[in-house]
Amino acid sequence: MKRWLLWLFALLTLAGTATAQSKPPVVLAAASLQESMNAAADAWAKRGHVRPTLSFAASSALARQVAAGAPADLFVSADVEWMDDLYRRGLLAPGSRTNLLGNRLVLVAPVDSKIRVALRPGVDLSRALNGGRLAMADPDAVPAGRYGKAALTRLGAWDRVAPSVVRAENVRAALALVERGAAPMGIVYATDAKASAKVRVVGIFPAASHPPIVYPIARLKASRNVDGERFRRFLTSPAGKAIFVRYGFSTR
Repeated sequence: MKRWLLWLFALLTLAGTATAQSKPPVVLAAASLQESMNAAADAWAKRGHVRPTLSFAASSALARQVAAGAPADLFVSADVEWMDDLYRRGLLAPGSRTNLLGNRLVLVAPVDSKIRVALRPGVDLSRALNGGRLAMADPDAVPAGRYGKAALTRLGAWDRVAPSVVRAENVRAALALVERGAAPMGIVYATDAKASAKVRVVGIFPAASHPPIVYPIARLKASRNVDGERFRRFLTSPAGKAIFVRYGFSTR
C-alpha cells in the first residue's frame, strides 16, 4: 500500500510538472508581425519547446489590454510610445526591454494599378487618389498611422489628403482595403507589402520624413511563465533575428 501511494504521488508530481512546463507563453505582437512571428514560433517549437500562443492587433489595442490586466508574457510593439506607456505604469519586467526590429514606410496600390508617386516635399496625393480614399491605420493611436501622418505632414501633404483618409484599426486592415480595391492607395510597412501578392509598392517614404520605426520587445512584469523569457531571448538572438530579416525587417 505504501509503495502504491509513493508511486501515485510520483506520478501526480510528474504530471503537474509536465502541465506547468507545457503551458505556452502568450505573446502580444503588433499586427505587422504576423508572418514573421509565426515563423519564429514554429522555429522555437522545432527546438522542442511548446509553441507560444500569439495574439496580433494594433500595438495601441494590445497595450491597452495589458494595462487592463490581460494575462500575457511578452509584448512586441511597433513603436516605442506604447512600450513607454506600459513602462510608466510599471508593467514591464525590469531589464527585459530591448529594441528588436526596424521597418520602412511605403505607399501601396492594387497590383494592377498604374499609379506611381514620387514621395517628396510638395507631393499632392489628392491628385493621385483622383477622388478615391487613402487607407492607413488610425493616425491618432496606431503606430503605422502615426508614422504615416508624420511623413505626410513633413512632406506638406497631410492637410490636403486628410479628408480622404480611411482610418483602419491596424496596418493589416489598411492593407486589406487596398487588396480589395476599396481604396486606390494605402500606407503600410514595407514588410506588409512584401507579405501580399495583391499590392505593389508605388512609393517609399523618405526615412527622415517620420520618426524611426522601432519595434521594442519586453517581458511583462506579471508573467510567471519561464518559457516566456526563454522565447524572448530566442527572438533577440542572432538565430531569432535572422527569421525576421527573411521577412523584410531590419534588426537592432
